[in-house]
Amino acid sequence: MTLFSDLPLFRPGAPLPTHARRVAALGRPRGTEHYTIPGRGAYLVRLAEGDQITLTNLEGGQAALLLVTHPDGRPDAGLIGARADSPLAPLQALLRAAGSGMERLRRGLERRNIPLEGQGIGLFGQSSPAGDQARFTARSAGWLLLAAPAPVMDFETQNTATPIGLLLHRAHPGAQLRHALPDPLAEPLQDLRIASATARAYRIAKGDYIQIIDVDGRQCTDFQCFDARKLDRGQALPLDVTTTRSLQALAYPMPGLHGKYFDQDMTPLVEVIQDTCGRHDAFALACSAKYYDDLGYPGHVNCSENFNAALAPYDIAGRAGWMAANFFFNTAIDQHGVLVADEPWSRPGDYVLLRALTDLVCVSSACPDDTSAANGWDLTDIHMRSYSGAETFSRAAAWRPTPEDDPIMTRESGFHASFAPLTRNFTDYRGFWLPDSFTQTDPVESYWACREKAVIMDLSALRKFEVTGPDAEALLNWVLTRDVSKLGSGQVVYSAMCYPHGGMIDDGTLFRLGPQNFRWIGGSDLGGTWMREEAARLGLNVMIRSSTDQQHNIAVQGPAAREILKTVLWTAPHQPALTALEWFRFTVGRLGGPDGVPLVVSRTGYTGELGYEIFCHPRDAKQVFEAVWAAGQPCGLRPMGLAGLDLVRIEAGLIFAGYDFDDQTDPFEAGIGFTVPLKSKTADFVGREALIRRKQHPARVFVGLEIEGEEAVSHGDCLRLGRAQIGVVCSAMRSPRSHMSIALARVDVAHSASGTLLEVGQLDGHLRRRQARISPVAHYDPKKERPRS
Repeated sequence: MTLFSDLPLFRPGAPLPTHARRVAALGRPRGTEHYTIPGRGAYLVRLAEGDQITLTNLEGGQAALLLVTHPDGRPDAGLIGARADSPLAPLQALLRAAGSGMERLRRGLERRNIPLEGQGIGLFGQSSPAGDQARFTARSAGWLLLAAPAPVMDFETQNTATPIGLLLHRAHPGAQLRHALPDPLAEPLQDLRIASATARAYRIAKGDYIQIIDVDGRQCTDFQCFDARKLDRGQALPLDVTTTRSLQALAYPMPGLHGKYFDQDMTPLVEVIQDTCGRHDAFALACSAKYYDDLGYPGHVNCSENFNAALAPYDIAGRAGWMAANFFFNTAIDQHGVLVADEPWSRPGDYVLLRALTDLVCVSSACPDDTSAANGWDLTDIHMRSYSGAETFSRAAAWRPTPEDDPIMTRESGFHASFAPLTRNFTDYRGFWLPDSFTQTDPVESYWACREKAVIMDLSALRKFEVTGPDAEALLNWVLTRDVSKLGSGQVVYSAMCYPHGGMIDDGTLFRLGPQNFRWIGGSDLGGTWMREEAARLGLNVMIRSSTDQQHNIAVQGPAAREILKTVLWTAPHQPALTALEWFRFTVGRLGGPDGVPLVVSRTGYTGELGYEIFCHPRDAKQVFEAVWAAGQPCGLRPMGLAGLDLVRIEAGLIFAGYDFDDQTDPFEAGIGFTVPLKSKTADFVGREALIRRKQHPARVFVGLEIEGEEAVSHGDCLRLGRAQIGVVCSAMRSPRSHMSIALARVDVAHSASGTLLEVGQLDGHLRRRQARISPVAHYDPKKERPRS
């Protein structure tokens, strides 16, 4: 007899489906296209009858200008049921502006006979709130030119340029596509579709470009190529990822200094120019028959055999398994040495742009793996376009401020052209190419120049946001830990920004320009996103508009900084002169005299020295750099890159996002508890209750470390007391001043007393130990007397 109590637990009901929440680009329905037109930018799209158009003022305060034409180029606002009412002069100025990046758009308008004459459709304006929308329906086929014109930003009026969103719902999406192909980067030489689960071979001439596009997202593609000249000599030497990884010291090449793929003879074959995905594989073979056989799928179509068939006409012998550059294949080696894989990170339209370094025979596949998540459980196509080597494409990788945002390609700051003659070593930092080190001034030399004389560095990647409106102060007092109500006009305050649980979003400086006019300068786009979300949730009357691309900035830091800049900056009588500017204050002035380039100069920095930051529009950056550089040469001014900056900021105990804090770290655990005035700030703010609890019951403490020996200590190294791990190294360096290895670290509160002896664990944390002693956080000038001087 079987008792019901002996049966397995019964769960009634049908199984629930698995539906992960995905970013917008992977969740839009077929036939939906989304474009973000940046402030002072423009974009041209084709319209078909019945297409629905939605325009969104993403951050508020931005005007939009539309020009609608018939297919033959004749303007007609009635094509979308609107009336032309605005002059096209702002659009004409935008397209004529030097360095605007509009050359291809101008050529496209000329090819389509679209004149910039008459009037366009004006939408939105300075008073438009964030999220303001306009909707139209195309009555017939034609072209839509959408622009977000704006004047050069005035730093005092804060009239920045912000993006406009364009959402198209196609009435008749192509039956063969779930997502429309992105527009070509230039006029294509070849336009090839690699159908799902197939491969195609093709030739590329030396210097030409190869664009490999993931049409629908989450689809892997194997890429292989051969030096055509070697093939003519009977040498079939393919791209070799092991050789490439060894020479480049990266898992896979990326745009920049380390961007080449090599064959087994160490001959460079292709260089990565642009990459919008940034997540690939470079250590696994293309899928093969044996791979599927071992999984229990004998006879399954595979990339290696598809390669063999595609390459046979070129007399290239087949292989059981091909090594390849596996673009969009999301794999990694975990901490246990196991190869792991998951869905690709690629989104519809993501691409890799390569440049051929010699004549090539290439082959590309659309991976047929439907046995794992490697292709998102949905096999789709890959597309290849090639372009002439006469085209110019800047090296760039994609930067997405948030997972929902469209990619922004790495850009050069206004100061890039001034630093470029001094170094080729630029690194992609949060979407900007910034100098890492300099040919004539290595990081240690720049360290000493900063400590003894002065340095100049490019910090344009800092994120700037204009926060204006009747509720600006109220919002900032809510989202920042500092008491904003006590901040006077012309003052700057350093603050943390936290989530409700107390974890940090960002740190940065807040400038007060007027009663309800502020500028937040931080390291992350998330700061602006969070402010907008909180303002919308609370219904506050405030605009938060990004101005990062309208304000680029250099820092001049070191004991001679004041002497250098006092001859460069002119200020009106109602503004503080540079020599009178106190610590954490700013002034508005001009370069050289009353008619010079407008500037904002703040007495702030990130080095632990006397220093200033200079903000200007990118168009004026070259003139500003040259003036500062000329004034600085008698004082020993030298350039400093990110590597040198790391030395001075660690020694001064200044924290860096991703190393010294993240969203699991509160300001106390990051060593900036002084930014949280729990007793004196009477207004409530985000995270206050959590921070009270965390301060009363701390678990970890931010400390300095002095470490014995000469070997390097790195971010992430464990700190141990006996066998137990009681902390972690956050940032570390070898101090040129003290000749000692020092670090910033986070340790358990029970073992945080100054002078406590710990050990830095390396290798597996046990095999090698380095003795360390807890010290003050700031190893240099702990009382901040030098920046106050």
